[in-house]
Amino acid sequence: MSHPASTSIVVDGVSKYFTMRYQRTLKQMTVAAVKGREISDTFKALDDVSFTVEQGESIGLMGLNGSGKSTLLKLVNGVMRPDGGSILTRGRIAGLIATGAGFHPQLTGRENVFLNAAVLGMSEAETRRKFDEIVEFADIGRFLETPVGNYSSGMFARLGFAVAVHVDSDIFLADEVLAVGDKPFKKKCQARMQEVREEGRTLFYVSHAAGSVRKMCDRVIVLEKGRVGYDGDVAEGIKYIKYDPDDDSTPEVEDDDEDLGADI
Repeated sequence: MSHPASTSIVVDGVSKYFTMRYQRTLKQMTVAAVKGREISDTFKALDDVSFTVEQGESIGLMGLNGSGKSTLLKLVNGVMRPDGGSILTRGRIAGLIATGAGFHPQLTGRENVFLNAAVLGMSEAETRRKFDEIVEFADIGRFLETPVGNYSSGMFARLGFAVAVHVDSDIFLADEVLAVGDKPFKKKCQARMQEVREEGRTLFYVSHAAGSVRKMCDRVIVLEKGRVGYDGDVAEGIKYIKYDPDDDSTPEVEDDDEDLGADI
């Protein structure tokens, strides 16, 4: 199947299954089997999901908890493979979809910047060139020279997002669930993501906050129990998921959107 050069992401009939085990120990499993009880259950996280994203589109991926959003993000990123269907992506993908992914706890923040950048496909020369910008963005001060195993989850996230957002990528993935940090840092993240969007990159943004989806995205995909329930206009998508549009029409609440960093 050929796709035009302007196509960024093609998700075609994608399904993903997980197995949930009920019994923990071998003894419990043996007893359950003897008594004819279920020992595990297969859960369908994604069920025949299809959509196409053009280069430069900003997609807001919405849905209730457990609807499959983070699973889909990991599949697009390539850290998991679909059990059915296919995913094609064009160009370099950046963004963080797991706090601390690509970090080594015994290495310092400085060493981890180079390690993490390499994981995201940056050359050492590219990382050196952007190092000061990355460190300034992360704003972790003297902790740069200490092992990241001592970091709080907030510091992890700041450093991880700072590296990811300085990678020259074609697709940027952002998961708000992992966003931590104070309000000024979240605002800084959001401003940087607006720049990413204006640079003509594809933005794939998982969020619960209607206000920032409205600001950041030009299309909304809503997942419901692993299936695409809605794909289209942002305002209609927010209405579809029954988020109260008045909830973030006031500036105070917009500031409080817990996902302004929408990042890591």
